[in-house]
Amino acid sequence: MSDDRRHIAAFLEMMTAEKGAAANTLDAYRRDLDDYLSFLARSEAGLVAARKDDIARYLRELSQAGLKPASRARRLSAVRQLYRFLEAEGVVAESPATGIAAPGKARALPKTLSVDEVDRLIEAAARAADGVTGRDLVRAVRHHCLLEMLYATGMRVSELISLPRSVLKGDPRLIGIRGKGGRERLVPLNTGARTALARYLALGTSPEDGVSPMVTTRYLFPSRSTEGHLTRQRFAQDLKETAMRAGLDPERVSPHVLRHAFASHLLDRGADLRSVQSLLGHADISTTEIYTHVLEERLKRLVTEHHPLAKKNQ
Repeated sequence: MSDDRRHIAAFLEMMTAEKGAAANTLDAYRRDLDDYLSFLARSEAGLVAARKDDIARYLRELSQAGLKPASRARRLSAVRQLYRFLEAEGVVAESPATGIAAPGKARALPKTLSVDEVDRLIEAAARAADGVTGRDLVRAVRHHCLLEMLYATGMRVSELISLPRSVLKGDPRLIGIRGKGGRERLVPLNTGARTALARYLALGTSPEDGVSPMVTTRYLFPSRSTEGHLTRQRFAQDLKETAMRAGLDPERVSPHVLRHAFASHLLDRGADLRSVQSLLGHADISTTEIYTHVLEERLKRLVTEHHPLAKKNQ
């Protein structure tokens, strides 16, 4: 048995002993790694001597052979795990698979709403507070506040509903958000959001538990729920009802769609991708790049509207 085969055998033994991999899983790893070894043999490169360029060429060869992105990603995953094992065992100094991006499916463009549709949604939420009193009034004012804050900041719905009262401290034009991975960021509140928030706080009573948002409660939007704050399900349900009142298809409207609208509308009006990444709380710019289609459309309009040759051809 060659050294390369012994390394793979040792890796598969580790997968069995330490990770309890099932027989079918081991067979899949063995097939994928055998294919990688066959490629290295054709390239006259060994497992230990292989470099990043070799793995990149392997992935290109798989693509040219018509292998689907999901299958190529699975092969790369097997190669990565093998090299991680060899690195831990001291067989290689550093895994050559580090930093190689996995092939992925083309990402679908995010569903969003136009500026006019968002305006209609927010206006419908504001009108819902007309002519009602008591808990119905507080619930309507709260929902309008939530919508204004969501569209003004692009927060994740989980971040919005769990906002602590402590965000009320400091500059009222900014709000501090603790996002995924405990990462913190500051986002601005526009005039509409600040006005809606002030009206909600002035009413002073939560519709679920009768607790003032300003006193004795940890959360800005308290509730009797297990979590102690408004639930995602309740907010989403109220949002669907608001969409119907606004004459919008409720299936097109969700808290996440409003987050997408926030990002798309900013980019369409000149914001740069890095700024939007920061506001959305994305750890990696690649996550924000799903919105590049907005930038492309904006650039097309700029050329069409302002380039002298484009005007001559109209």
